[in-house]
Order: sequence, then C-alpha cells, then structure tokens
Amino acid sequence: MDLSEPEVSERSVHARWDGGLRVHVDAGGFEIVSDEPDSVPGGSGTGPQPTELLLASIASCFTIALAYTAAKRNIELKDLFVDVTGRYDGPRFDAFRIAVRVREPRDAQLTRLIEAAKRVCYVTRTLSEPPKIDVVVEE
Repeated sequence: MDLSEPEVSERSVHARWDGGLRVHVDAGGFEIVSDEPDSVPGGSGTGPQPTELLLASIASCFTIALAYTAAKRNIELKDLFVDVTGRYDGPRFDAFRIAVRVREPRDAQLTRLIEAAKRVCYVTRTLSEPPKIDVVVEE
C-alpha cells in the first residue's frame, strides 16, 4: 500500500489587458475574452464578466462530473442541463445554486450520480474549501 502524498501539479492561465476593462485570457491554448458591460465605465460588453466565467466554470465542471460519473456506471444521460446561479453579497458571491435538469435517469439513480459528481467536480470542491491565494509581483 502506497501511503505517500498525492502528486501535486499546477495549471496556469495567462491574462493580457486589452484596455478599458477588456482582458484576453489564454486558457490551455484557447482564447477567452472577459469584459464588463457597456453600462460600467470602461466596459465594452464584448465578453462575459469574470463573475459569469466563474459561474460558467462551476456549470461546465459539474456537467462534466455528472457525465463522467454516469459513463463510469454505464448510465445513459438524456437531455442534461446544468444552470448555476450566484447570489451577490456585496462584492462577492455568498452562495451558489446548481440546478440539474435531466430527462433520464430520475429519482434515486440521479441522486446517486449527483452525490458522485460532488466528489468529482474540482471547481465545486475548490470553492467548498477555499485555497490560499498569494498575489506576487514578477519582473
């Protein structure tokens, strides 16, 4: 039995300011534009807000986790949709609601898949026990 520490790895994304409140992010070789709406001074409304990207991260990760756990159990998912809503409390979210809609499976089988997905989803697990955040200046 191997009792050594689990392997630790890192992932990075790279952001470049594009003027105003618009940012280009390289995420795994994919470009994502983030911006603020026109109604915010400096915003141009050309991309989702950072908070919307956070909600998208939760929704996409939890959807993938459900699909993954269903596939491992040879359970066919039909018409899976995941909606995530964040509740603002001042300058932060204080709660998230993940709503799962699926035609099949239902009831106890779906409940078991959701419980398994909670264990598999890296994003929701990270948010449930927030990590330390270090901000450094690099040359």
